[in-house]
Amino acid sequence: MRTLYDLPAPAKLNLFLHITGRRADGYHLLESAFMLIDWMDTLHIELRSSGLSREDLTCVLPAQDLTLRAAAALQAATGCSKGAHISIAKSVPAQAGMGGGSSDAATTLIALNRLWGLGLSRQALCRIGLTLGADLPFFIFGQNAWVQGIGEQMQAIDLPPAHFVVCKPPAGLSTAAIFSSASLKRDTEPAIIEGFAEYPYNYGCNDLQPVATRLLGDVAQALAHLQKQGLAPRMTGSGSAVFAHLGDAINPSDLSKYPLELQAPPAGWQQRICANLAKHPLLDWCA
Repeated sequence: MRTLYDLPAPAKLNLFLHITGRRADGYHLLESAFMLIDWMDTLHIELRSSGLSREDLTCVLPAQDLTLRAAAALQAATGCSKGAHISIAKSVPAQAGMGGGSSDAATTLIALNRLWGLGLSRQALCRIGLTLGADLPFFIFGQNAWVQGIGEQMQAIDLPPAHFVVCKPPAGLSTAAIFSSASLKRDTEPAIIEGFAEYPYNYGCNDLQPVATRLLGDVAQALAHLQKQGLAPRMTGSGSAVFAHLGDAINPSDLSKYPLELQAPPAGWQQRICANLAKHPLLDWCA
């Protein structure tokens, strides 16, 4: 096996996101429900005898993006001297709160674990992923999850099949700017998973949203865009993408008419109808 083609890296939505406190080291404690969706990037990874390189197939990424950092971290953790060439076709927008870069890195770790014959467990890959970002363990975990701590405490949850409209303005948001805001609410009462399970698509709120709307007017405009269509939107993650559960507003058996029934967003914005996933497409690649 020399090359792994068409590796999926799905995005996620935060069905809710509560900040319940802050650790002494500055990291925020959160509670959230992370849900995988079928908006995906695609990676191709070729085995090399040594060295790490990357090819951007759609848009230009930072020189040392998370995929290269993930590959280097895997080498460092295992002492592996093998290399790889990583090709990335981006589709998931950046700075959207959808975890696109983290998902790419997670797929890289999962794929290289196989391509390099390392045999690491999912738990071991999660530990490596956490050193790179709080969202990475979720994508390696590979299931919709109730998430706590700084993102490392996960419990698998079952979610009913559903469809969502996701709307992303051109501008992104700085996660650091949101979490450093003095006006960020940091004392939301802990949630109860049983309460969430009763109304999974209409539960809680995103504590980051008020700060985000003040930092970027496009977030408020995106929320208004979906509200005008009778939907109940909220921001995902640290934004700037917003989403809404379509519920009975559409017929899941006829997806072809979704784009016609939803009002088009402003020029330059991205809007897509997404279905949730029961599991990561690469879930079975490691134990």
